[in-house]
Amino acid sequence: MERKTLEQKTLEEKTLELKTLELTKQYGRKKAVDCMSITLTEGVYGLLGANGAGKTTLMRLLCALQRPTGGRILLDGQSIGKLGEEYRDLLGYLPQRFGYYPDFRAIDFLLYMAALKGLEGKAAERKSWELLEEVGLSCEAKHRIKSFSGGMKQRLGIAQAMLNDPRILILDEPTTGLDPKERVRFRNLISAFSKGRIVILSTHIVSDVEFIAEKILVMKSGRIIHWGRPGEITSEIQGQVWECAVSTEQADRYVAGLNVSNLRNERDGHTVLRVVAAEKPMEDARIVEPNLEDLYLYYFQEQAAGKDDKWKGEDKR
Repeated sequence: MERKTLEQKTLEEKTLELKTLELTKQYGRKKAVDCMSITLTEGVYGLLGANGAGKTTLMRLLCALQRPTGGRILLDGQSIGKLGEEYRDLLGYLPQRFGYYPDFRAIDFLLYMAALKGLEGKAAERKSWELLEEVGLSCEAKHRIKSFSGGMKQRLGIAQAMLNDPRILILDEPTTGLDPKERVRFRNLISAFSKGRIVILSTHIVSDVEFIAEKILVMKSGRIIHWGRPGEITSEIQGQVWECAVSTEQADRYVAGLNVSNLRNERDGHTVLRVVAAEKPMEDARIVEPNLEDLYLYYFQEQAAGKDDKWKGEDKR
């Protein structure tokens, strides 16, 4: 590995603070990121938002792949633009669609990426094999990437993001398209790699961040509209989540009109609906404890298909 400067070593050893100050990215009239000010320290952050919320643009700004229209990004008080390569040396990034050469073997791909990141010779080979073992691909190391499943490709993606032992790990929609088993495996990998790092995981899949994120940031229309720890953040909708039973024959009608986050069919011919509403949606409804999926629906209900506002109790916020 290339010799590192004293300043680089200091950055790698100290507790980091990544901060945005009135960060803005505008495309024409649309603000993909709108005057955002946040402070991140070591830990796992789940960036939760619907498609089009601005998550990918924010990720690219934090990775210095795009320049902001306004505002600043600071690492320990220093502009990431001025830090340049020293900042990029601390970064690991898995984009929503990461590029790879399909005819490369997995080990060759990692060795190639290691060379691009400044690792050389035995150090690059040792690190590549270690990471293949950690992501469960050591037995596939000499297989061509084009033969890999979606989950295997994503695990290879996280391996390449970890080659330089990054202090800041940024993952953009990493589990999109994966089956539930691979999503669980991927979440476990992130948890294993998170110690001593700032990890930012963007997703629109609630379960991806519910169990591993220390803090949840809810992003909508380019802004962070709500944030907090998983056990605390749902207090926003305390007293606004209900369960009520309807006949199974009428369930579709209620689902189309109410803000339903879940339903289950009972053997007695009834369906139990979980409804997010500011007021009691029907006479026999009872209040239940909210969860993160309820909160997501509360903020992004307008993107759920088939909703109208004729039902009493529908939250129109």
